[in-house]
Amino acid sequence: MRKVLIAVCLSLAAILAFVPASAEGENPNVYVIPIKEDVTKGLEKYLYRAINEAKEANADVIIFDMNTPGGAVDAAMDIGNLILDTDIKTVTFINSRALSAGSYIALHTDEIYMTSNATMGASAIINQDGNTAGEKAESMWVAAMEGAAKQKGRDPEIAKAMAIGDVSLPELKKEGDLLTLDTENALKVGYSKGTIKNMDELLTTLGYEGADTQTVPSTFAESLAKLVTNPVVVPILLSIASLGLVLELYTPGFGVAGGMGLTALILFFYGHYIAGLAGYETTILFVLGIILIVAEFFLPGGIAGLLGAVAIIGSIIMAGQDTVYMAISVIIALFLAAVAIIIMIKVFGKRMKFFKKLILTDSTNTESGYVSNVNRLDLIGREGITLTDLRPSGTVVVDDERIDVVAEGSYIEAKTKVKIIKAEGSRIVVREI
Repeated sequence: MRKVLIAVCLSLAAILAFVPASAEGENPNVYVIPIKEDVTKGLEKYLYRAINEAKEANADVIIFDMNTPGGAVDAAMDIGNLILDTDIKTVTFINSRALSAGSYIALHTDEIYMTSNATMGASAIINQDGNTAGEKAESMWVAAMEGAAKQKGRDPEIAKAMAIGDVSLPELKKEGDLLTLDTENALKVGYSKGTIKNMDELLTTLGYEGADTQTVPSTFAESLAKLVTNPVVVPILLSIASLGLVLELYTPGFGVAGGMGLTALILFFYGHYIAGLAGYETTILFVLGIILIVAEFFLPGGIAGLLGAVAIIGSIIMAGQDTVYMAISVIIALFLAAVAIIIMIKVFGKRMKFFKKLILTDSTNTESGYVSNVNRLDLIGREGITLTDLRPSGTVVVDDERIDVVAEGSYIEAKTKVKIIKAEGSRIVVREI
C-alpha cells in the first residue's frame, strides 16, 4: 500500500511539474491579415476565411496590415460585422493609408496603430460618377461611421467629420473639408494608440515579441475574385468580352476572337461567383445565353443569337450588386467595342489580312471586266408591234424578236406600231407611232 501511495505522489508531481513548463514554453499565436487593395466583395470573402482560420487556431490577436484607398461601402459594412463577431482581440496597423471604406473597417478594431507617414479618413460616400452620393445614402453612411466609433469608445464626432464636410473642427481641418487624420492628430484625438515603424515593433508594443506569427495568403480564387470585382476592371473585362464576341460573329467557325470574349466572360462570372455576387440563377442564364449564341451558327434567322445576347447581358447585370452600375458598365463595354471595331476596320482594314476576311473589298465593275447587262444600242430607231398592252411595261415584237419594253407614255394598246427610242441596259423605251 505504501509503495502505491509513493507511486501516485510521484506521478502527480511529474504532472504538476510538466504543466507549468508547457504553458511557459508556449508562444502566443498572432495572425496577420493584409488589406492592401480596394475594398470589394472579393476582399470580404478572403477576410471571412482568414478570420475563421484565426478563430480555429485560437489566435491571441488578429492584426490587419492595412494600406487601402477604400472601395465599396456595402463590402466594408459586411467586413465590419465580421470583425465585430469575433472574440479575438483585433488591431489595425495602418501602413500608409486607411481611407474611405478602409477607415470604417479600422474603426471596428480594438486598437489602431499608424506609421509616421500614415493617414486615415476622407470617408465620404461616393457614387459611380465620382460625385457625393444622395442624401439618404450619405445619412446612412454617417450614422454607420459614428456607430463604429462609439462601439470602440472613440469620439463619434471625429468619425462624422471624416464622412461629411460640414462638421466644425477648426483645429483639425478647414471648414467644408473632409477630415483626414495624420499620425500626430490621430494620437491627439485618441484614434491611434501609437506610432510604429514596422510589424516587429508593433508586436513588441503589444507584448507579443517572439510570438508565432501567421500571415494568411489569398488563394488563387480569392485573388481573382478581388481583381474582377474591382469597379475599374469590370468595364474593361466586359469590353474585351463584347469585342471578342462581335468579331467572332463576322468570322467563320470559332477562333481567337471568340475564345478571348468567352474567356473574359467566364473570368467575370467565376470571380463574381466566388465573391458571392453571382448565384446559380445568374450562372444558368449566362450558360443559356452561350448555348443560344452557339446555336446561331447552325440556325437561320438571327433570333437565337439575339436571345442569347439578351440572356448574357441580363445575367451580367444580375451578377453585380449594383444593377445601375452594371448596366452602365455593359453600355460602356458595348460602346467601346463598337468604336474599336469601327477604328480597326477604317484604319487597319486595308492593311491587315484579318480584316480582309471580314470586309468584302471586291466589286463587279466594268473596269474589272464584269458586265451586268448587255446594252442593246442597236435597237434604237427600230420599229415593232406591241404583242401585249403596255401598262406601261409589256412585250413588243421587232423583226420576229420578242423584247420586254416600257412605254414612254402611260398606256399603249396591243397590236400598235411603236418605235424604240432609248436602250439603257435592260430598260428599253418605246413610243407609239
